[in-house]
Amino acid sequence: MAALNAFGRSAGPAVVAESVAEHGYAIVHDMLDADGLARLRGELGPPIAATPAGREAFMGARTVRFGRLLARSGAARGMALDPLLLGVVEGVLGPFCVRFQINYTGVMHLLPGETAQVLHRDAGLYPFQNPAPPTICATMWAVTDFTRENGATWLAPGSHLWDEDRSPVGSEVAQAEMPAGAMLLYNGAVLHGGGANRSDAARTGCAIQFALGWLRQEENQYMACPPEVARTFPRRLQELVGYDLGAVNLGFVDHKHPNEVLNGVAGDGPGDLGPEALQRREERTNRLRVAGWAPMGRKRVALDADLVRGEGY
Repeated sequence: MAALNAFGRSAGPAVVAESVAEHGYAIVHDMLDADGLARLRGELGPPIAATPAGREAFMGARTVRFGRLLARSGAARGMALDPLLLGVVEGVLGPFCVRFQINYTGVMHLLPGETAQVLHRDAGLYPFQNPAPPTICATMWAVTDFTRENGATWLAPGSHLWDEDRSPVGSEVAQAEMPAGAMLLYNGAVLHGGGANRSDAARTGCAIQFALGWLRQEENQYMACPPEVARTFPRRLQELVGYDLGAVNLGFVDHKHPNEVLNGVAGDGPGDLGPEALQRREERTNRLRVAGWAPMGRKRVALDADLVRGEGY
């Protein structure tokens, strides 16, 4: 397989964001060190053991999945606040929103015998035809090594720029093989899917996704991280979960700032729902012009033998 677009931990956010803009993805090594991996594995062990595998093909009949990762794992909370990660997300999503937010958090634990998932776009949640400005910047963190044999993520580099009706051929797909501690970032419009686990051990990954702050979150963060839980988070994480204004006047509570309400400092009367810094950011945000629309379902492509023939991308 051809070399994938990979960077070291010291790479600048702008360089990684440029790769995501051009190729649709990037891999960053050494995002978690040995101690960080040990802590994460320890925190994920009990819920993995307690959660049954799925019951249908898309989510995986041999895949253990669960969300609410920020409420369950201190290591995951640190991962979500990683400065390199947030810098890349700012570069990918920042031009199209005043604030970005955490969209989904979860674990994908592929058991031996799991089959390949259909290729799909996470951004298919939203009714935008491809190509479109980015709505989601997603990450998959390797908790175990990701290999061809154990189901490393398949992706079609560049597919975030394709027309909606285009499907990949064998030479246009690749597997994101990476060691434990590495992180795959990708534009939510990239066609991707979990691979087949043909090994004798589980493959574990953690997903942390971000979305434009004016979109509905895939995972309801206000129930996943209710106020009594969110109050224990650092303020920046509270804001990323959604206890923040998404733009001027967007997301207030009783005409008060949601973060001030969360932390009991809102006081009486209306709050400041249009601070100067937020207004300046809003003025710099790209506004979309809708050119057309048509009814259509979400793009899904079966990962069959013809598609994965040869060495891939």
